[in-house]
Amino acid sequence: MTAAADRDPGLQPERTRLAWRRTTLTATVVALLAGRQALHSGATPAALVAVALSALAWLGFLLVAHRRVTVLGVARPEQFAPRGALTTALCTVALAVFAAAMLF
Repeated sequence: MTAAADRDPGLQPERTRLAWRRTTLTATVVALLAGRQALHSGATPAALVAVALSALAWLGFLLVAHRRVTVLGVARPEQFAPRGALTTALCTVALAVFAAAMLF
């Protein structure tokens, strides 16, 4: 047996799962506020495209987060794939850009 096989993960997977849930909630709020602001200022074609892109970024983040939370439900979760990390980062940056664009 190796030292890695004897490792007790403790509460670390649970903390990580909770962090994913908090981040998903934050992304949901940002997407909803961006959509509300875009539609509140008038349903122009640019506003509808912004809402659609925000919803797409939110759905991408939600998909990755759901998969990761599901994987973290076991005692020895598998490593986070680079593709999932890249998707998460891109969706987060996109939502941040949409949120900032709504302010200006």
